[in-house]
Parts: sequence; structure tokens; C-alpha cells
Amino acid sequence: MEQVRSEVEPQVAIPSEGESPRVRETSRRRIRALETIVEEVVQETQDAVTLVLSAGGEPLDYLAGQFVTVDPHQFEPLARLVAWAEELKGKREKPRAYSLSSAPHEPRMAITVKQEPYVKGVTRYPPILSPYLVHELVPGARLTITGFAGPYVLTPDVASLTDHLVHVVAGSGAVPNFAIAKQVLAHHPGLRQTFVYSNKSWDEVIFREALAALEALHPDQLRVVHALTRDSVGRIVNGRPVRQGRIGPELLREVIPDPGACLVYACGPAIGPYERAAARERGEEPQPRFLEAVTAGLREIGVPEGRIKRESFG
Repeated sequence: MEQVRSEVEPQVAIPSEGESPRVRETSRRRIRALETIVEEVVQETQDAVTLVLSAGGEPLDYLAGQFVTVDPHQFEPLARLVAWAEELKGKREKPRAYSLSSAPHEPRMAITVKQEPYVKGVTRYPPILSPYLVHELVPGARLTITGFAGPYVLTPDVASLTDHLVHVVAGSGAVPNFAIAKQVLAHHPGLRQTFVYSNKSWDEVIFREALAALEALHPDQLRVVHALTRDSVGRIVNGRPVRQGRIGPELLREVIPDPGACLVYACGPAIGPYERAAARERGEEPQPRFLEAVTAGLREIGVPEGRIKRESFG
């Protein structure tokens, strides 16, 4: 849940069957407002940044994969745009959700924000908050966040459920999975991980260097597979070619030799409410997006539904 989450519609976590009541209850207890200072702004790509935050010594009780929300009303430079949007929509502008890219064992908390595009037929209104967070925030800026929430997290007994954790992500859907992958490397060294990451081009890959460094440091525990849908230039990363095309059943079958025993965390764009409404008006079914297509592919190769945990960025 952006890098991020959708600017137009907040992402909704889709818990898999058997979600732990402990996770739900713990998430409710953790939700509170935190006054933070932006310590560092890391430019991940042209339209995505990681904001490293200091909470002034406040205890940070969160789980890898969770998110925080940011209320646009706190930023004076956005006041006119927010007022315009509220008049246009006829309702109050909602806070937006952004996934934590840090893991709890790391010394600094961070969120990663990708500027959401305005796409006709997919999104109804242009984004307001994400462009500001990506392009205007500087070190020293104050940022009030509300967190921590979301069930897209590891179960405490993950190592007893599988020896192979598979991440299947696209775009900013990599953010919560990046945090989860780091958590597994730190606390479950016996667990193998495959990180399958789809983007349009190499320049749009968030955490590109960080993922390569983690794979080089943990070659027996982490395998990263990049798939690019529009970039035709051949690349080799850690001795492995970057794939061309979308993530489909063929690639999934290759990287998941144990479909009945693995555990899959899939995160990326999914059909949003506006797309569904627009398709309904045309008398059509909405076209599948990344998450729907990947879920269908996982089922096709034999991954049980109960072993697929999803988070959608609508």
C-alpha cells in the first residue's frame, strides 16, 4: 500500500484467507498521529523518492509491509488546490496512504512515494499530494503521518509455512515487499526469496541499486528477477538477464518450482472503482490490470488461493 498507494483512490489491502486476528488487533492499536521531520530525500527515480523520517525518539511499533497516511490539509501551499478538489468532488479530500519502505529492525523509518499519473479512463481526478511530496519536500520539512496500519505483513510463523517466499510486484508495488524482503533476510535466514519485479523501463525501477546490493550480499537467500514491458535494451544484473515482457504464467512457472508449497506476496496496480464504473457504463467488463493478471497466472500454475496474499494499488 505507492509507493505507494494510489493518489486518486486509497489502496485497499486484500487479506488472504486465515489472516491472523493478532495482526488486525495490533494494527488497530498502532494507529496514531506522529510528528516527523524529513531527514533525507533519496531520489529513487525521476518520479519517486524515499523520505527518511525522524519521529523525535517516539517508539515506532510497526511491521514490515504496513503503511501510513498523510493528510494533504497540513500543507499550506496545497490549500487552494485542496479547496478546488473538494468543491469539484463535493466532499473532503481524504488522506493518502503510503507504504513504509523501511523494516522495523532498521535504524531509520522511511516511506517511498511515487508521483501518481493522471490517466484518462483510469483515474478521475489529477493527483494533488504525491507531486508535492515527490518534488517539494526537502530535508528539515515537517510531516505529520498517521500509522501504522495494514494486514499485508508476514505471519509470525512464516518459516513453518514455507521455505520459499515469492514477491511478485509492479512499479511502486515493490515498496512494501522491499521492506518485507529486508525483514526476512534479517530474521529468517533459512527462507529463500524470489523477487519478481515488473516495470515499463529500467529507469523506472525503484530500489534498483538496493535490490542488486541485497542480492549480491545474500546470493543463496535472495534472487531478483526484473521484467520490463517497454525497454528493449538487454541488461545483465548480477549475472542474470533482465527479462522482456509482462509477468505471465511462463515466467511464474520458471521462478516457482514449488507452487503448492511457496508463499506469494503480490502487490501492484489493480482495477479501481472509477475503472469499474466507466466499464459498467460502456456495458463492458474492466480490463485486468497487473494484480488481476498475476493472480490468474499464479492460479494457472497451481499456487493455492490460500498461499497468495495480495495488496492492490487501485
